[in-house]
Amino acid sequence: MPQSPWSHSRSAGVSDDIDFEIKGQELQFVEIELDPGESAVAEAGAMVWKDASVGMTTVFGDGSGQQGGGFMGALLGAGKRLVTGESLFTTVFTHNGSGKARVAFAAPVPGAIVPLKLDSLGGTLICQKDAFLCAAKGVSMGIAFQRRIMTGLFGGEGFIMQKLDGDGWVFVQFGGMVVERELAPGEELHVDTGCVAAFTPSVEFDLVGAGGVRSAIFGGEGLFFARLRGPGKVWIQSLPFSRLAGRMMAAASSYGGQNRGEGSVLGGLGDLIGGNR
Repeated sequence: MPQSPWSHSRSAGVSDDIDFEIKGQELQFVEIELDPGESAVAEAGAMVWKDASVGMTTVFGDGSGQQGGGFMGALLGAGKRLVTGESLFTTVFTHNGSGKARVAFAAPVPGAIVPLKLDSLGGTLICQKDAFLCAAKGVSMGIAFQRRIMTGLFGGEGFIMQKLDGDGWVFVQFGGMVVERELAPGEELHVDTGCVAAFTPSVEFDLVGAGGVRSAIFGGEGLFFARLRGPGKVWIQSLPFSRLAGRMMAAASSYGGQNRGEGSVLGGLGDLIGGNR
């Protein structure tokens, strides 16, 4: 597989290490290369294409095989996925032939697909609820509860976030461009509440006021910033999907949208003639 800044080739002696390459800029997809018997797990509907030797199986839960407890364990795993905004089902893609085979998965929104090796992050990543795209089989998905009432209400992520556990590769999707920051012990970073994409469990996540009353009302940033305190790593996204969706809904609205540079001095009739309505 050709190399790029967003690619990985297997390390010698590591049997469960998948190869991959992320292609594209704003509308990305990840191409995973599997050896015989290897599997990748993905969100339902995320597949773009696959080689014929790659079999596809839909399973309850996250497909990691780590829930235990038979049907009840699978049901519990599926329930965790449901409350984090994901589908009850995941799809497992297994290479059943010989040689190399590939399967590709795409993000549903414009932005970036970020590959992360969980064992290099201490085995756990906490991220926004809809961040998971696909992973090497063995990565499990769970729930991270936000125990602070104010942070859960106003932190932009709600009371429930997604927790990814394991030691393999996981591919998460974020909106817009993504910045990774390493915070030293005690170092603080103030972020727009919707732009917190992911962080390691050692990072403390709470809120700080966005300034005085004038700034809170007219500054356009709301009442609070998310305050991230190190040590640990954080990932920040430039364009949360909720912000993009809000702009699209405003633009599509007959009354609420802003139509700068378009339309006519004739008002609604001019918009109709010009094809803006």
